[in-house]
Amino acid sequence: MESILSFLRSLARNNNREWFEKNKNKYLAARSEFEEFVTKLCKELPAIDPSLAGVDPKKSIFRIYRDVRFSKDKRPYKTNFAAAFSSVGKGLGLPGYYVHIEPGGKSIVAGGLYMPEAEKLAKVRQEIDYNGEALHKILADKKFKKWFDGLWDGDQLKTVPRGYPKDHPDAALLKMKSFITEHAFSDDEVKSPRFYKSVLTSFEALRPLNQYLTDAIS
Repeated sequence: MESILSFLRSLARNNNREWFEKNKNKYLAARSEFEEFVTKLCKELPAIDPSLAGVDPKKSIFRIYRDVRFSKDKRPYKTNFAAAFSSVGKGLGLPGYYVHIEPGGKSIVAGGLYMPEAEKLAKVRQEIDYNGEALHKILADKKFKKWFDGLWDGDQLKTVPRGYPKDHPDAALLKMKSFITEHAFSDDEVKSPRFYKSVLTSFEALRPLNQYLTDAIS
């Protein structure tokens, strides 16, 4: 991971096409290292989540090129390497797993269901209404809590969605529009020989959450 972090640090300081083209070999070397990491993950992830069998490592990796068409930030390159894994590859809309490598303590693992379409969101809310206790049990599990501090609540409705009482015991969960969680790693942790095992172990802790969400939308 040191070569990956080193390249990304340099890219953050020189986020322009001229520098990138001059250092294309360094980019390709760093990307190759990340591809090896992701390929290894893809071989072992089906043992944690069988729905990930057959996931293509190269299709799981996000492009480094930014889409700047509608952004005020015109820097052409992302300053991270990232990959996502679900039963439909890195496609959004289904519960999955995510790994993100970025210098400065910005590396994370994450998972869950991000911004599902209205029909799927309604199904998750219905499952919480019917069986919120099961979700609370997952979030309180020791293995889960070792890595994750609950669900991200930065994208919530201001009020409980229509059809549910305002004093619903799981009002906070029902107001969520995404059901995701994450764990951050320092640069030293990313460079540690234990990092790969940590990613696998954290994904294993995420599995019950993703199963709950998968069952809900199924």
